[in-house]
Amino acid sequence: MMPLTILIVDDEPLMRLSIVDALEAVGHDVCAAATGTEGIEEARRREYDLVITDLRLPGADGLAVLKAAKEARAQTEVVVITAHGSVETAVGAMKLGAFDYITKPFKMDELLLIVERAGTVVALRKENQDLKEILEDKFSFGGILGSNTKMRAVLDKIKTVAATDSTVLILGESGTGKELAANAVHQNSPRRDYPLIKVSCAALPESLLEAELFGHEKGAFTGALRQRRGRFEMANRGTLFLDEIGEISPVVQVKLLRVLQERKFERVGSNQTIDVDVRLVCATQKDLRKEVAAGRFREDLFYRLNVVQVVIPPLRARQEDITVIADHVLQTCSTKMNKKLRGFSQPARELLLRYSYPGNVRELENMVERAVALGRDREPIQPSDLCGFQACPYLGGEPQESCGFCNEGLTGKPKKKELSLTALSTAREGFEKEYILSVLERVEGSRTTAAKILGLSRKALWEKCKRYGIPSARDEGEEE
Repeated sequence: MMPLTILIVDDEPLMRLSIVDALEAVGHDVCAAATGTEGIEEARRREYDLVITDLRLPGADGLAVLKAAKEARAQTEVVVITAHGSVETAVGAMKLGAFDYITKPFKMDELLLIVERAGTVVALRKENQDLKEILEDKFSFGGILGSNTKMRAVLDKIKTVAATDSTVLILGESGTGKELAANAVHQNSPRRDYPLIKVSCAALPESLLEAELFGHEKGAFTGALRQRRGRFEMANRGTLFLDEIGEISPVVQVKLLRVLQERKFERVGSNQTIDVDVRLVCATQKDLRKEVAAGRFREDLFYRLNVVQVVIPPLRARQEDITVIADHVLQTCSTKMNKKLRGFSQPARELLLRYSYPGNVRELENMVERAVALGRDREPIQPSDLCGFQACPYLGGEPQESCGFCNEGLTGKPKKKELSLTALSTAREGFEKEYILSVLERVEGSRTTAAKILGLSRKALWEKCKRYGIPSARDEGEEE
């Protein structure tokens, strides 16, 4: 049994000393208090796995100790010691969250057995928490999934910068998860208890964007029928996320620069200056340095925004994350749709790993959601579920214009009229050759290991390698 930190609260010196000695003898870290008041102070001072308290105590009774221990740390287990005449009170203590009770007089072995049971509960809770933290640390942060080395570095950077108040500029292609990164920055910052306000700069024309950001007075322009607070005011003491910051006009750029420099602004149609305390997080898929060089973006504003730069790599650059994200989305969508699917079939996983995802994580999420909708209950997801077209050339049919797999093609975008059975056969062989090469590379050329992964005999793999002209060192003792 794992050693526990235990607090003993008992006003009888002999009883208190006996319990302490018995628990320390089996390896527990034990502290003792002689009154209820001392016990409450100690429970608040230090985190304990277990508190053992008598119900009748000077200063404050055992129920008060129980409540204080649970308030200080909800995971702390409490065992109450009671006399025969107070069993009803002990039952009441159980309703308040006590783990168990023991009546006087008792044998020390009986108490040790209760402590052992409590220790099992504490150990399981810690194990679950540790596992959760490991999984969170390995694959996810703030809803962003990733096991790729580059992505882990991005998540570590977000964790670090979140604790500061610095302006963050998030760069990445459409669909990579820039908004999720902004959420993670806010939710892990000192401003998490205040608003996170989001604005899509590309969705609004210049006049409306200015009013949206800074607010306006009644009658400031046609349609301004009443005074309205802007997003900066709404985000006061919190975080303002400006998505597609590269799309804002020169006029709005000037006003935004002033807010960043002076932390104050005026509503449209007003001369009254408003002070504001806002952390700014921005995102764009544009190269702002090129925009500055082309004269479309202010250089001074760029440097104000580019305090901490976070670059999210495209999904094609972090292939390890494809299955991690796909499995997560599969589980989430299956729950929403009340389906019990048996994961992805091996051909479906191969197809997922073969695609380049021009739409990045967003496209993968949509693809898996479609597969869950089309998939058969209690069966694994098939390639046709991912594709959405039974006639996809990846599955032995004609290409479909609206299918991402078809449009990308195995060796380029296939042309519907020119695709013949010969071309299709060549495409399939190209896929098989590239897949065998990738597996051999991962297993450092071991054909025995590669054959197991591919589900082939060593002879069958050797024949395919010979057919496709794949050079590979044979395993020791392997014969043709």
